[in-house]
Amino acid sequence: MNLAKTALSSALVLALAGCGGSDDDNTAKTGQFSLGVSDSPALATNVTIAFDRVVLKGSSESYTFDVTEEGELKQVNLLDYQGQEVETLVSGQEVPVGEYQMCIYMKNDTTGADDTSFVIAEEAMKGLISNSQGSCGNADSEDQAVKEEGRIFLNKKFPIAVGDNRFVAEFNLAKLQPPKGNKDYWVLKPTDVVRIENVSDVGTISGSVDSRITADCLVEAGDDADNRSAVYLYRAGATLDGSENAAKMADFRDAPYTTLETAPIASARVDEEGKFEFGFVVASDYALGYTCVAQKDDPVADDMNGEEASFFLFDAIDNVVVEENSTTEVAFGSN
Repeated sequence: MNLAKTALSSALVLALAGCGGSDDDNTAKTGQFSLGVSDSPALATNVTIAFDRVVLKGSSESYTFDVTEEGELKQVNLLDYQGQEVETLVSGQEVPVGEYQMCIYMKNDTTGADDTSFVIAEEAMKGLISNSQGSCGNADSEDQAVKEEGRIFLNKKFPIAVGDNRFVAEFNLAKLQPPKGNKDYWVLKPTDVVRIENVSDVGTISGSVDSRITADCLVEAGDDADNRSAVYLYRAGATLDGSENAAKMADFRDAPYTTLETAPIASARVDEEGKFEFGFVVASDYALGYTCVAQKDDPVADDMNGEEASFFLFDAIDNVVVEENSTTEVAFGSN
């Protein structure tokens, strides 16, 4: 892995391990930078991103990390890294302590070629692009490759300090926009899809869905053979139906939410054994909603309101407390 002091490139999911000199020595303090990828799964069977490089943009200098393997793009199928699983992109690279922004550069592709970035859904392979392009804070504005690649610009600053500083960039793939109209490819909007979390501040939610809950939900849904189960994560206080004192659990959408609705933070697939997991959840209080019609949640449209509403949440759990470096166990249908 090559390190160059240049204008930024980009990064996807990250883990940081920091170290540095003592306060009474004269050496520059540094932290070791490591980067990996993880996701919140979409309903596709394969979401592969071809990574080229990662860039950290500091206040005075930027650091570029080549993540290619023997000159070839590093392809990662994010669906192989769900829950707490992480694929490392950068490992053990020293950078000065301080605040940084990060950019991740990926190979955009609109054709569905299997050697770049692509999505497989309903047995159809389509290309995948980031709708953001360009430099990372103008640091690499003259780099032609940067101008042509997709950019994932994580502009929220985060610190690299002395000691352990492990971060993860999570992809909420449920927010990927599917092919539409004359755009026969998938679109990743970085501001909607990717978030960075400090691993030292996060925990895990691990849970199950009783088969009776799923069966009852399918009856209400019409028992479509294509129905797929998922669990949605919300801030504490969200409820299935909402009230004057509690916001209603809503779907993913680009359309605006009302003041009586709350947007989901992430979603997790329920596997064939009724199990699900959210990894890298910031320590706080949450609520969960279960659905058996996840395939009907269009990431752009409002699918819960109006005459054509097709998506619903069937069951909920509140008072889900997540603590740092621990796993919270929950179960739908435990009573």
